[in-house]
Amino acid sequence: MAILFKAVPALAQEVVGQPSPWHIGLQPSVTPVADQMHHFHGLLLWIITLITAFVLVLLIYVMLRFRASANPVPSKTSHHTLVEVVWTVVPILILIVIAVPSFKLLYYGDKSPDAQLTIKAIGHQWYWSYEYPDNGNFTFDSNIVQEADLKPGQPRLLTTDNVVVVPVNTDVRMLVTAADVIHSWAMPAFGVKKDGVPGRLNETWFRVEREGTYYGQCSELCGQLHGFMPIEVKAVSKEAYAKWVEEAKKQFASLDGESSSPRLADARNAQ
Repeated sequence: MAILFKAVPALAQEVVGQPSPWHIGLQPSVTPVADQMHHFHGLLLWIITLITAFVLVLLIYVMLRFRASANPVPSKTSHHTLVEVVWTVVPILILIVIAVPSFKLLYYGDKSPDAQLTIKAIGHQWYWSYEYPDNGNFTFDSNIVQEADLKPGQPRLLTTDNVVVVPVNTDVRMLVTAADVIHSWAMPAFGVKKDGVPGRLNETWFRVEREGTYYGQCSELCGQLHGFMPIEVKAVSKEAYAKWVEEAKKQFASLDGESSSPRLADARNAQ
């Protein structure tokens, strides 16, 4: 009871875009794909709850009705056509109820036919690099901010030095790949988790409908520092995004060979 009372105040405060103490359930969704995932999760929760309750009632009934003291002469029945038909047909119907929205969700979250912005994420051991081909073709690396360098309000193990910025209410095509081993670009609040495979370009999409800062992590076991390559995405208004793009063009390296960032320029020249 003490644990429950302690958890109640925290549950009343919605924290968006990152995990929070005593959080129960999925992170609040901020994209249409995540909304549908949450609805599907709710459907599955109802189905599995009803199945569990039915099995529990059935077990209790069998234990009471067919215990040795109440049933000294056991039945020798080996087949029951109606029961066999029911336990075959009912699971099939349940699977159909699950499959229909499941396939709809898979196709809906696969890719956006009318993406307004494309961003490419490349996984490295152990950091992410991003390319913006539609907005000046610049690129930058995104590394974890060490605990000693964190500022007030920045979450540990989730904050990065360079943030991915996207405009709200914009269909963003996310291309994901990797330079060395398999990584996974995962953002719980977006309902996105896409593997980055070396030599392969995978695609997903999202449309953030709420301004804010959102956090994720690499969700594939990619080596020693797997737990230290976070993802930080900042969703801003379209006007603020346009201003950020102009600043980013000056700050970060260009894939066309131009750069005002000495660190990135040196790295690109070395390659």
